[in-house]
Amino acid sequence: MDKRFFNLFNLTEDEAIALLDTPQDQLNEDDSRYVAASHLINFPTERSINALMRAVQNTDPSLDNRIARRKSVETLGRLQATQSLPVLHACLADPDCYTVENAVWAIAEIGTQDSAILEDIAQLLDRPGQTYRVIIHTLAKLNYHPALERIRKLVDDADAPTASAAIATVCRLTGDYSQMEQVVALLQHPNVFARRLSIQDLIDTQYYSAIPNIARCPVSLVFRLRGIRMLAEAGVPTGAIAFETVQPYLEQTLRDHPGDLDLVHAYNQAPDLPFLIRELYETDFGRCYLATKTILEHHADAAPAALFATYAEEANNDYGAHFHVMKLFGWLKHAPAYDLLVEALHNRQPQFQKSRAAAAIALSELGDPRAIPELKASLETKIWDLKYAALMALEKVGDTSGYQTAANDDDWLIRAKASRDVINRVSTP
Repeated sequence: MDKRFFNLFNLTEDEAIALLDTPQDQLNEDDSRYVAASHLINFPTERSINALMRAVQNTDPSLDNRIARRKSVETLGRLQATQSLPVLHACLADPDCYTVENAVWAIAEIGTQDSAILEDIAQLLDRPGQTYRVIIHTLAKLNYHPALERIRKLVDDADAPTASAAIATVCRLTGDYSQMEQVVALLQHPNVFARRLSIQDLIDTQYYSAIPNIARCPVSLVFRLRGIRMLAEAGVPTGAIAFETVQPYLEQTLRDHPGDLDLVHAYNQAPDLPFLIRELYETDFGRCYLATKTILEHHADAAPAALFATYAEEANNDYGAHFHVMKLFGWLKHAPAYDLLVEALHNRQPQFQKSRAAAAIALSELGDPRAIPELKASLETKIWDLKYAALMALEKVGDTSGYQTAANDDDWLIRAKASRDVINRVSTP
């Protein structure tokens, strides 16, 4: 579990518990019981778990309390607090659909084979106004076969993420994967959430043949990398797939050129550059990649100045646009961006992590040998995608000395990359 964002609040365990126990109407203006419930993930103690359960059992109907309850339920799940199962079970009858959804998710995280709890979760599939995706996933994760026919009714649901989860779960529970191509097709759905969530369903079903499709799906490379990596981790050790099969798609994804994606959006007419620059700020990365591709094809000469301008104005603090700006400087082979790319390569702020690997790839496109020691330094980080991108970048600029370091890396993908490429280099005449 990635815990980099957990400890953002300067609270002790005692302070967080006291804050969570404070009645809503007695809080100071700057206090937040939601923050307290979030922060207790850092303290997996009986005292914290008891405080979270007290918060869940506080049924004050105010919005602030409902939000604190939902977060307390989630934190109990993250803490895998088995003793909280009776409290979470009671939440399944809560009138607040979000509390119900969080309780279902938390029960899945903790795990149970209690048939009464599992049946109550399954019955939620008949509850109007409830979102069903998390319910379906939980029933699949906990292998509750009595829910199969109720799940099967949702395979044609109008909500694509619900239908995707239902199809994948029916396949898992029956062992018949003949319908999984319907989930693969959702990688090209117009809705970005449908595309992202279908990747999760392909992971859950270990549908290895979808790896090439995931690599071409127009969503953030974070989702694509996670999907490909998790499928590789499930399939390579068992022999179901080989690293050699995965490697091209993994590296295609890390390279992240818009020409390697199957874009789902299109323009009715060619937009001007200011419009395309604004599109780099979209939360649907499918639109960002379309804008990037269009900039490269139609505005390559004017783009560098516009990119520097938008970086200075806003992209320096917007992690999505920052990522796309870094990549564009690389694809444009714009040498004056060198210092900015080196700065991005070494940016340790968690929200800019994916820009670090992007900067590594962009630096390799510039081909400046000054980048070699900067890229080698990235091999010492704990961030696997940055290390992998650094190896790719070093290869492109003609330096393979990083293989020696990478061959003993803690991460199996980095070791596999280093050892395979060493073998290829030695065996190539």
